[in-house]
Formats: sequence, C-alpha cells, structure tokens
Amino acid sequence: MKNLQYVAIEGTIGVGKTSLANLFSEKLGAKLILEAFEDNPFLTDFYEDPENNAFQTQLWFLLQRYQQQQELRQVDMFQHLVVTDYMFVKDRLFAALNLNEKEMSLYDSVAKMMERNVIHPDLVIFLQADTETLMNNISKRGREFEKNMSEDYIDALNQVYNEYFFRYQETPLIIINTNNIDFVRNPGDLEEMISYIRQPVSGTKFFNPSSGLQND
Repeated sequence: MKNLQYVAIEGTIGVGKTSLANLFSEKLGAKLILEAFEDNPFLTDFYEDPENNAFQTQLWFLLQRYQQQQELRQVDMFQHLVVTDYMFVKDRLFAALNLNEKEMSLYDSVAKMMERNVIHPDLVIFLQADTETLMNNISKRGREFEKNMSEDYIDALNQVYNEYFFRYQETPLIIINTNNIDFVRNPGDLEEMISYIRQPVSGTKFFNPSSGLQND
C-alpha cells in the first residue's frame, strides 16, 4: 500500500460509500474526507421540486467539492493516506441527469475550469448494488430529505453510474457488488478487502470476499 496515497470510494446514493470510507479510515489510520451533503441548503427543496431547484443544488455541490479538493492539496500524502467517499467527477454525473441543456452548458463551463486543479485518486473503489437494494438502504437510514426520493430517480442514477464506470480507465478501479456484502457487519470481508488493496492493483478488478480479485 506504500504507493497508495489517495483512495476514492464511489457509488450511487444508498450504496454504503461513507460507511466503507469510515471503516477504511479507522483500520488504516487514513485522513478521511467526506462530502458534506447535509450542508447543502438547496437539497431538501431539490427532492421536493427537482425541476426548479436542480441548478443551484448542483452548483453548490460543485463549489463545495472543489473547495475540499483544494484543501486536499495541503495534505502531505507522503505521510498520510487519504480516503474520500466521492470523486470530483461525481457531480457531473448528477448534473447530467438533473440539469436541462442550458443549465448543463453553463455548469460544464465552470466545472471544466475547476477540473484542471483537481487531484486524481491512485485507486477508485466503485460500489454497485441493484436499485431494490439501494431503495431499502435509503429507507433504513431514514434521512428526512430523502423521504420523497423516487425509485425511478435512483434507477436512472444507478444506470448513469454503471455506464460511467463501465468505460472508466483513468485510474486503477476495483468494482464491488454490494448486494450480498456488508462490510460493517462482516469485519472479515473488510479485512480481506484491505489485504487486497495492500497489493498493487492495475486496470479493472472485481472483488468478491469469497474469491478475491478477478481480472476484467
């Protein structure tokens, strides 16, 4: 793991990114950077009325994540592993789904300027789950602003994520289907996952606790 300085955990809403990021941080003594979605003052309004609140919601997330990325530049990654529960590009995936054509054009012009100053992770872990599992997870955690979230929206977002990571080649990538994996309740799965990322990872791998990493 000596060559790993920055690990990003990704996946759609309700898949367990933050839980896994927290576990990684605890086990590896890593600096943890989490997206502050609860601070977005437009988020509740977005879920109640997406059409009229999407642009300001996405712009807030873009600016907030960019600020975190600039703070990341101040971290001595040679001394501390950094683990995040998002990639900077995730906001573009949401924006493509939520914004109309004119809004997306303006969003893109801002995002492209910011992306020049963003640090890319050394490893991305993409958590997958089917839409039914995601909806169950969202319901269980009971966040007030998510109560009006539709299954159609989660399904569409899930497709956007799967399509993006199907083509992803920018960094080494580990894909984990979490439908039958619970890293919180099964610490053995977590230990096995950590042991694998201690080894060099290249290209795309698929992780299963019972069989380890498999080549694409």
